[in-house]
Amino acid sequence: MAQASDYTALITTEHAGKPKFMAMMSIVAQCFADQINLAQSIPAAFDLDQAVGVQLDAVGLWAGIKRQVKTPLSVYFSFDTAGLGFDQGNWRGPFDPSTGLTSLDDATFRTLIRAKIAANSWDGTIPGAAAAYANLFAGSGSYIFIQDNQDMTMTVGVSGAIPSALLRALFSGGYLPLKPEGVHANYLVPSANNTPLFGFDVSNQYIAGFDTGSWAVSA
Repeated sequence: MAQASDYTALITTEHAGKPKFMAMMSIVAQCFADQINLAQSIPAAFDLDQAVGVQLDAVGLWAGIKRQVKTPLSVYFSFDTAGLGFDQGNWRGPFDPSTGLTSLDDATFRTLIRAKIAANSWDGTIPGAAAAYANLFAGSGSYIFIQDNQDMTMTVGVSGAIPSALLRALFSGGYLPLKPEGVHANYLVPSANNTPLFGFDVSNQYIAGFDTGSWAVSA
């Protein structure tokens, strides 16, 4: 870190003993030291691993993503959902929105930015897309797999832990454009927590049969 003394120490002995002169030079030198320190702090302030607040917003814009995302509204009447039954949930009218804007916290937004950066450099392959999605679910206990259905559709499935409503919105909301143009993507999650998706003739962490796998539901 630059300090005024870095510069005042260079003053010759002819003037170094003059208190008023040294005080003036110290004030002038401090201005330049502050500018140097500010310039040196900029890379760290906008580093993806360290940026917070508006600096992280700027990093997100460079990657092409914003902090505000659409998430499903969970205030409308619903059967079998605690707190949303009769006399609790609000009736949804014909013009009421189904989604609302959520502002992501720094940690979640940082994860989304990493996934977006990976999506921006996607090589068009299924393994490449799965690796980009994996950034979104890192540490969540969820596992991603992708299947090309050979009919201009693809299945993007999540096994293991059921993602939160926010992660499901990020997963299926088009924030990561990891599909060929014109191809329809189906986004699926397990109906039971910590299980593979149900399927025949396969048994692994992604798909399994009876007594192990659970029905896939739309994200």
